[in-house]
Amino acid sequence: MGESELNGLMELSKILNFSKFMAVCMAIFALWLLVKGLNKIADRISLQFPNRRLLLLQIVTILAFLIYIGGGILVVYGILKPPKELMIALGGSAAVAIGLSLKDLVASLVAGFILLFDRPFQVGDRVAFGDTYGEIKSIGLRAVRLVTLDDNLVTIPNSRFMTDSVASGNSGALDMMITVDFYTSLDCDISKVKRLIYDTAVTSRFVYLKKKVSVVISEKFINDYLALEFKVKAYVIDVKYEKAFQTDIVTQVETAFKEESVIRPYKAIRSL
Repeated sequence: MGESELNGLMELSKILNFSKFMAVCMAIFALWLLVKGLNKIADRISLQFPNRRLLLLQIVTILAFLIYIGGGILVVYGILKPPKELMIALGGSAAVAIGLSLKDLVASLVAGFILLFDRPFQVGDRVAFGDTYGEIKSIGLRAVRLVTLDDNLVTIPNSRFMTDSVASGNSGALDMMITVDFYTSLDCDISKVKRLIYDTAVTSRFVYLKKKVSVVISEKFINDYLALEFKVKAYVIDVKYEKAFQTDIVTQVETAFKEESVIRPYKAIRSL
């Protein structure tokens, strides 16, 4: 070990004394509390202004980035105050080691900045990534946190979004298209069934009527038998009502089918 490196270690031991160590810990804890407080404030405001919920989440995400980055700089130069000689002495020997050991972390940090400004998706979006589908809870410095519809929290490193494809259902909007499929036998009254499904969709309390509601009809094989597929396409007023809307549509349509004696594919198959 060279003389310059020994001097660097001695300077480092002077900088990392107990009082400064405690000050750094308290500063980091304060930054964490500040970001936590911002999230709670945003949650309360979003309850009063639900139509601005996604915008608030996006603002908080950007502020959290700025707080962590700005706070980190203040901690280093405001509390530790490392001399230039120490930075030069440690910089050369540590750069290679840190670069190799933190390669994935640095890649995720860079990807986090790209996600923040390129915005392939935003906080509050419903996205599909691989086999995972859910709502983006947060976009952090290292990873994206996604809550599935089963209320599981999934953490995905930012770097994965740079190489793998991701599908966003609402792209920052509060409303989102939902599709629900229904199947009947070929002998059904197509116009009647289409009207039943359409009327059910437009009268749902979760539907967003400023955008078009449609029913698409096609033929599809069900258990090797040809059947009619009725796909209703409608927008929900808020992505958080996705499953509630689907449940409402299915419940109402199934009830209407029974009342109108609409023949389903499995009944047609059994009668053969």
